[in-house]
Amino acid sequence: MADKKEEKKEEEKEVKEMPAEEGTEGEEGEGAKSGGLSKKKKIILLAVLAVIILGGIIAGILLSGVFSSDSGKEKVDPLLVPNIIYYDLEEFLVNLNNPGKQVSFLKMEITIELPNLRAKQIVETKLPRIRDSFQVYLRELRSSDLQGSAGMQRLREELLLRINKIVEPEKVNDILFKEMIVQ
Repeated sequence: MADKKEEKKEEEKEVKEMPAEEGTEGEEGEGAKSGGLSKKKKIILLAVLAVIILGGIIAGILLSGVFSSDSGKEKVDPLLVPNIIYYDLEEFLVNLNNPGKQVSFLKMEITIELPNLRAKQIVETKLPRIRDSFQVYLRELRSSDLQGSAGMQRLREELLLRINKIVEPEKVNDILFKEMIVQ
């Protein structure tokens, strides 16, 4: 019996040491290895894509400012916040410059459109200069200068240029005519 046990051990050693036959296990082994590599490549590719997509999502969230705190933001001056403000000027009543003895008057009420509170404060502080500039210009007009919509548009543009020169660096957006009577 001892001989049989020794023979079995020797056969097992021979089987373990024998190379695989070509055409049987070798092909299956190579197929399994190449299939294993393609599965590994697919897994690696999917992992890389997942990391890239996740990184893009995180970068998008961080750049959008979702997690930013208020302490990092600049404090905005409430006077500079865009907020359309309408400011009424007092009524203007001036003699027009007409040839001959004909006397004509211009009665006008104006509202100015301002971009923010700071512009309103500047207009209020420079109001005497604004009124003076308007009065000087209006007294040089003739009644024919104010005829039609083109005349009103020229008047608006000229008044806007004059007021913007006075209130620099701020800006008046527009001049609105509430009332305008030429008599």
